[in-house]
Amino acid sequence: MIKALVFDAYGTLYDVYSVKTACEKLFPKKGESISILWRKKQLEYFFQRQLMGRYRPFDELTEDALVFACKAEGVKPSQKEIKGLMDAYLDLELFEEVEAVLAECKGVQRVIFSNGSPNMIHPLVSGSRIEPHIDKVISADGIKQYKPAAPAYAYALDQLGVTRDEVLFMSSNSWDIMGAASFGFHTAWINRARSQPDNLDIQPEKAYTDLKGILEWL
Repeated sequence: MIKALVFDAYGTLYDVYSVKTACEKLFPKKGESISILWRKKQLEYFFQRQLMGRYRPFDELTEDALVFACKAEGVKPSQKEIKGLMDAYLDLELFEEVEAVLAECKGVQRVIFSNGSPNMIHPLVSGSRIEPHIDKVISADGIKQYKPAAPAYAYALDQLGVTRDEVLFMSSNSWDIMGAASFGFHTAWINRARSQPDNLDIQPEKAYTDLKGILEWL
């Protein structure tokens, strides 16, 4: 019996590429390319730091990734512009079905577990329409171990008051869903990009193209 629905935030509930609007406003014709490279380097940086054992909060490496992306695209944002673009991460757009699906998920814990640092993920959730449908927000910063490292999922589990097999974990990121599956959670891959499944010896139990599919677990 599923007692806790645990959702990744970035790319699963919120569209990280919606920052392209703010990027485009500052740097016309480069907004999309900056937003794509920004996300790519953000992921690379936390993976690298996790492997090297050199943790830094997610907001710091997100800013590092932004500066890299801007340099790579040949633009030089001011500190004020950098702050404005970082603020765009506090106002990401929800995917279309998210609010309605979360509203239907009653009788279970509804939890967000994110690599995002508290000063990023808490304002994002509290400022969005889904706040009434979220019971808890957990940041990997509490243990300073990024997903998909097993200690990160163990840290989240400790705060849920349930067993591993009572958790359904959802993410659009294949590396995250594989990490959760390896840890022992039930898993549902929200494959929004309709990507080819990874060729690994562990796979999610279910795959959907949006969150609506998870309602069958209830």
